[in-house]
Amino acid sequence: MGKRTVHVSDFSGKVVRSADEVVRIVVLDHPDLVAGPVRLEAEPTEVESIDDAALDVAVVEIHDGRPGEAPRRVVLTASEFDALATDVPMAQLLRTAERVRPARASRERIDYATLEHAGKPHRGRVTEEEARLVRDHLDEVNKRLADEGIRQIDPADPEHAARYGFLTA
Repeated sequence: MGKRTVHVSDFSGKVVRSADEVVRIVVLDHPDLVAGPVRLEAEPTEVESIDDAALDVAVVEIHDGRPGEAPRRVVLTASEFDALATDVPMAQLLRTAERVRPARASRERIDYATLEHAGKPHRGRVTEEEARLVRDHLDEVNKRLADEGIRQIDPADPEHAARYGFLTA
């Protein structure tokens, strides 16, 4: 017996003829996106116009120095942003501006045997303590995972059932 996977466009509900024709779109930011990035699938013809509709934008963070406040992220058209530079052209300003180094990833070891981190995907072995926390607090763990934009744990999924020790029928 074999398996057959049928791909259906998330946009139109149409069956995509071949897995090779599936286009995957990752939505990184959208006003209605509440739990982090999501992946959608579509036919190539359904997304042809995306490049044509794309805007030249500038994404900036405004650090206004208010104590305890995180920077504000703003998206505006590149031409609106370019108009802010009145002394020299924006292209020149960007070439000569001070570079910002990305924040270094913390080398701190994460303890997955805590409610704060239990159930997060990781490469290491799931300890019995982490598995117990996930089983005993599944709703709480899944809510936290969803809030962080991470996949949730499904006890019916054979991989999750094995990883976290859920009994399967």
